[in-house]
Amino acid sequence: MKKAILTIALITLSVSNSVAQESTSTDNREKLFFGLKVGANYSNVYDSESEDFVADSKFGLVAGAFVSIPLGKFIGVQPEVLFSQKGFKSSGTFLGTEYKATRTTNYIDVPLLLAVKPVEFITILFGPQYSYLMKQKDEFTSGSFSSSEEEEFTNDNIRKNTFSLIGGADLNFNNFVIGLRSGWDLKNNQGDGSSNTPRYKNMWYQATVGYRF
Repeated sequence: MKKAILTIALITLSVSNSVAQESTSTDNREKLFFGLKVGANYSNVYDSESEDFVADSKFGLVAGAFVSIPLGKFIGVQPEVLFSQKGFKSSGTFLGTEYKATRTTNYIDVPLLLAVKPVEFITILFGPQYSYLMKQKDEFTSGSFSSSEEEEFTNDNIRKNTFSLIGGADLNFNNFVIGLRSGWDLKNNQGDGSSNTPRYKNMWYQATVGYRF
């Protein structure tokens, strides 16, 4: 029994050492990758006029594709196309009756990210994002009353979008990627060359799991 345990231990140690040597000798930072990812947003909105608007964060789905394009060993670019749910929820009491309200917004997000790769296993990402609103759903419940309104939007003008900033990091484990991001809206582009600052801006944290080919 002791010999069997010792043999298993030696085999495990040998395999571990060979995997470690292979990991350290393989550097994928100069490789082109295409990947798919799925995960969740934890989003809310804030009032840019700093008035008393209080809302709670809500979870939403995020899923899509990305391409890692190296420009050298330590730097690259990473464009992505994502289906991304954001929004908020709130609750309280009005005229003695409790109410709950939820807004869910469906976006097509297009981040264009600069990738800094100090080591093989960590990619630091930062850059702009252009978001196209596809659908908005508002749900309200108060006592026995409830309502649900849904509105769809056409996006025939790609210059009409919301401009945001994104920052975060990817943790790379061979073909698997764990992504951690945060983002916030800055401007609404009107599509005619003009822009304005939205009063209520999305802000969100994002966690995804991906696989790159």
